[in-house]
Parts: sequence; structure tokens; C-alpha cells
Amino acid sequence: MRGQLQVFVDRGELAGIVTLVSRGGEIVANDALGWRDVEARAPMQRDTLFRIASMTKPITSVMALMLIEQGRLRLDDPIANWVPELANRRVLAAGAATIDDTVPARREITVEDLLTHRSGIAYSFFSEEPLKSAYERELGDPAMSRLSVDQWLAALSRLPLTYQPGERFHYGHSTDVLGFLIGRVEGRPFRDVLRERVLRPLGMHDTDFWLPPRERYRLASVYGYDPAQERLSKVELPMYDAPPAYTAGGGGLISSAPDYHRFARLLLNEGHYDGVRLLRPETVRLMRVNRLTPAQRKVPFADMPLWEKSGFGLGVSIVEDPVDNVYGCGRAGAMNWPGIYGTWWQADPAEDIVMIYLVQHLVPVSANSAATLATGRGAAGRRALPFFQQGVYAALPPPTVDPAETAPIATIGDRR
Repeated sequence: MRGQLQVFVDRGELAGIVTLVSRGGEIVANDALGWRDVEARAPMQRDTLFRIASMTKPITSVMALMLIEQGRLRLDDPIANWVPELANRRVLAAGAATIDDTVPARREITVEDLLTHRSGIAYSFFSEEPLKSAYERELGDPAMSRLSVDQWLAALSRLPLTYQPGERFHYGHSTDVLGFLIGRVEGRPFRDVLRERVLRPLGMHDTDFWLPPRERYRLASVYGYDPAQERLSKVELPMYDAPPAYTAGGGGLISSAPDYHRFARLLLNEGHYDGVRLLRPETVRLMRVNRLTPAQRKVPFADMPLWEKSGFGLGVSIVEDPVDNVYGCGRAGAMNWPGIYGTWWQADPAEDIVMIYLVQHLVPVSANSAATLATGRGAAGRRALPFFQQGVYAALPPPTVDPAETAPIATIGDRR
């Protein structure tokens, strides 16, 4: 497997790769290939830092579930209780030519809608006109903003929803809103809450929304494919000079393979890790129960039939059929979620395995072209991933337990 991945580096298709595999809590493979910065000839290290993008979402979701366990939130609570800016929403009308062509929302957005991306809140890059331009104008960069939380939520409030709350899965800023909601429930910045309640207890000392200048040498550079030169080109991304007010719970964290391994083991151990318990076992099992309806699963995710093979629970995707699955593999019941820079992780309860794959390879996406994440020219980060996935599972004996075993439906934080 190491040799197969090294080929992508040697051909100049990927700058570098860090992989980590653990089984039964023991790290059994941890490789660092290539360069964290090609131009500086700085080699990848096992603890190199990465922009993990949407791999942030499961961490934010765990913090929300902790509040639900405490009775401070419920899944069916209207988010307007804490985020009044998003009360009384308007929804873009079918076939609308302008963002002013709207209809009233039939109900309020709930906490569960945020956790399952069924709020109707979008991303600019997964939207079509007229919403795409409106999102870009009001919110700017999805991952980095100079706005305060209140300013950002006010800007979001000026945008209509893409769909009716609860109607369908539509990937967007839902988890960012969830993070800011958590901050308002706690009465302090979301970053402070997450560091105190999740990151520090788990020993994730390299994970934060901000990277001090003295640590930036450890950060892997982001590269994209330059079709004009037919090679990798560095993508210069801005950095915060101080801890930001805007901390995107949907994609703002910087982390490392060892740090994220701790979080993934927390989920695999049903809520506890290294003597620390953050969630009850039944809550973690609830995360892994698909919440999408049969009709919602028929709707492609960014032009890919992702929900034919996987379900989506409370903040994580769940593998149901690993055969020809775009982002899932291994055994049924495994949970995972990727990041836009090519990062990916999976925790497989049936095999007691954690798999982490980290690259920094940007592939442009849009509402109708996200299949290029898996197959497009210059999408080497995604083409290399299956070699990692298949290599790990090829090394295992056949499963000795029923991989289709699922947890019973729980009702934590849900009045229904």
C-alpha cells in the first residue's frame, strides 16, 4: 500500500500523504510520504498539520450531542430559540430568477435539521444561480471570514433557504450555524467551548481554529492541479493573525493524524477514550442511525448517488453497502466523512479499525460537477484514496461478526 501511494507522489500528482491505521486501539501503520511543502523541500511528518475542512463537522456534532445529553438542547428544538436571526425563514421558489422570489417556510429550522443538513441552508459552491452569487456576496469565503458571529448570522439571515426545512439533504453552512448556536447556549465563543469540552479532554492539543505563527512551519501547503502547466501548483490561502471571532464549526479546524485518531477512537469506543467519557454509548449509537428518508436518499449529493450506498446520521455518514461506495468502504456500520482538501477518515466498529488519510489537494467543485472529486483530471487525491482503503481491508481476515448489525433507534433529545 505504501508503494502504491508513493507512486502518486513520485508522479507529481500529490505533494504528500499522511496515513494512520489503528486496530483495537493500537496504531499498526502510520506513514508520511512526500512533502508538506514541495518548493521548500520540507518533508511530510507523521504529525504534520492539515486543514481538515469538513472533517470538523463530526467534532462540532459531538459537542452538540453533549448538550443534548445534558438536556440543554433537544433535536426538535427550533434553532430560533438561540439564533433569532434565522426565525421566520423564506425559501427560494422553484425556478426563481432572483433571490427575492420566495415562499414562506412551512416550519422553523430545528437542531436536528442542522445535524443532518436538512435545514435548507446552502454553500455557495454547491449552489446554482441566483443563490450562488448571493451567498458569495453576503458571506464571502466559506472557510474564513473577518465578520463577527453576529455579523455573519445577520448576513445569512438575508439569504433565502434553498429548500423547505426538513425537505431534503443539502450540504451547506448548517454545522457552522450549529457551532455558533452552541456558543450562544454556553454564553461564550464556540472555540472556547470546543477546546474546553472536547479538544483538551481528548488530548487534541494540535487541533484548533487558529495556528500561531510559530507553528506554521508544521502546516502542509495546499496544492491544486494547474491544467495550463499540467502540474501541481501551490494554492496560497490566507491565515488569521490572531484567534478569530468566526470559527467555522463546519470546516475551520486545523489538526493532525494523531489528534484526529483520538477523536475517531472516542466514537469507536462509544463515547470514551483514554479515561475520558464525553458521550453515553446510546448517544454514539444514535449518531450511526440513518436519518434520511427513502425519498431523500434518492436525491444525489452534488451529482453523486451517495445515499444509495450510505446513510447519514447525526453528523456522520454511515456505510451500509461498501461495494462501489464513493467514500465508504470496509464493513457496514462504519462511519466517516471527508474534507474538501482530500482528507478522509473512517471508524469501523465491526473491525475495530480507525483509518485516517490526509492530503492537501484542492479540486474545484460546483453544484453539478462534484463527481470530479472522484474521477476528474487533477483529482489525484481522490484516486489515491481507494488504494489506501483497499489496502487496509485486504490485510484483514474475513469478518467474524455480523457486519450488518445496527443499533436500535434511540430517542435522546427528541420529543417525538
